[in-house]
Amino acid sequence: MKQMQGLDASFVALERPHAPLHIGSIVIYDPSTAPDGFVRFKDILRFIEGRLHLAKSMRQRMVRVPLGIDHPYWIEDPDFDLEYHVRHVALPKPGDWRQLCIQAARVFSRPLDLTRPPWEITIVEGLDNVDGAPEGSYAMLSKVHHAGIDGLSGIDMMHALNSISPDVSPPDIADEWKPDDIPNKMGLFAKGYVRAWTNPVRQLNHLRRSVPGMYKATRSFAKGEFDLDAVRHVPRTRFNDKITAHRTIDACTFSLSDIKKLRALSVGSKVNDVMLAIVGGGLNKYLKAKEELPSSSLVAMAPISVREEGEKGSMGNQVSAMFAPLGSHISHPKDRMQYVHGETLKSKKMTNALGARQMTEVSKSTPALYLGLGARLYTQLGLANRMKPVINTVVTNVPGPPIPIYSAGAQMVNMFGNLCLLDGMGLGHVVHSYVDKVTVCFTACRKAIPDPSFYASCLQESFEEMLRAANNEIRETNKEEGVTATEKPSKKKRKITRVSEKSSTKTRLNGKDSAVTP
Repeated sequence: MKQMQGLDASFVALERPHAPLHIGSIVIYDPSTAPDGFVRFKDILRFIEGRLHLAKSMRQRMVRVPLGIDHPYWIEDPDFDLEYHVRHVALPKPGDWRQLCIQAARVFSRPLDLTRPPWEITIVEGLDNVDGAPEGSYAMLSKVHHAGIDGLSGIDMMHALNSISPDVSPPDIADEWKPDDIPNKMGLFAKGYVRAWTNPVRQLNHLRRSVPGMYKATRSFAKGEFDLDAVRHVPRTRFNDKITAHRTIDACTFSLSDIKKLRALSVGSKVNDVMLAIVGGGLNKYLKAKEELPSSSLVAMAPISVREEGEKGSMGNQVSAMFAPLGSHISHPKDRMQYVHGETLKSKKMTNALGARQMTEVSKSTPALYLGLGARLYTQLGLANRMKPVINTVVTNVPGPPIPIYSAGAQMVNMFGNLCLLDGMGLGHVVHSYVDKVTVCFTACRKAIPDPSFYASCLQESFEEMLRAANNEIRETNKEEGVTATEKPSKKKRKITRVSEKSSTKTRLNGKDSAVTP
């Protein structure tokens, strides 16, 4: 039995019927690589059953402390039933991308049963007309409560559900799992009561460890190493109201080589900067079409993992956050990319000065009663509609495997991530990389984005504009290198002048609006 920490417990406290706090994914598999060339539902069940012990979270459920006076605990579920957690459906004809998004939105909008291990998988057949999906492909829609998982521990769970070869044999690791007894409620209450009295001491210890970071951040701010202008002027948008229970989902897929090429728009930029700038451009086009584009930049929260080497595979969240202006007020792709890169460098300096790990540790001592009460008041008083927003959206980057992986022998074709939403944050983006692809998938409240395919097309147009601008930059650079090569012959430089301008401009999984009212 292990107790949740403050950040994990906050996801339980913030859970509401219209705002379930689970994250998930849409993964498409090609069964032609399986031993028999096809995969049955019972094959998937057998494969998962043989690998459950590779992910601790899959057989653990939470137990709440009476009256919510302390954080919940994780126990090994004595009533675990795999077939409850893994379901099976099929899309009606024609079985296209739009229908898959609708099905994913329906599944994702429903809260998990928190009296069981908080995860579900839905196998979806009938993907007959999904672009990029080979014939006979199926999808795996997963959702896991955020209290037990963050981006990197999610990767650990993905490893438990997949293998690096089509071999379906169970791993050569003994399953030593044993169920726990349900703990006594009175015992939990008494333990929580004692912890409530000692919690101020733990808070002071955490705060004491954060003082050096606060001092360093204040000194850096005074020196002008970073500023808070963009964060102080976060505009209110359609994404910052109280959300409904309905979701919309859509995604774009890009070539990894093209994404790397976009770094030419700002020297020293990273792939993460590129994806933030693409999202900023998509929001620019979407809000401009709605005649709602703010004059200042929208700001995203970009989660940062602070999980240490010895914490791999452990449950819970080990994350901090960076505030990342998206340059949504800038139409020109190169100017926006340079703005995002500059603002990201400032945000990194601020996060490094504060100490991401230390700030995460402080959150662990937040009293459970305060969390629950604050969450209820925030929803019941509609504070999301009254308070100035701190962020407008989330953009989280989750690195995936650089090699093909398999589930029950079927090769993964592509993967798309889904995010939980909160009152005041009705739009979230997950960036996933896999082999030679990068996907950006968004989850939105249907009130905020009733036309998801239009927003997806805005993201696609943003990418294409940036790619054209990057090709121009590369062409100009090659011309300069060509002049140098003429003056001073060099095989390497002559080769650079012949760099092809062809691009594998990626096509989006197309479809009409994926709006759905579950």
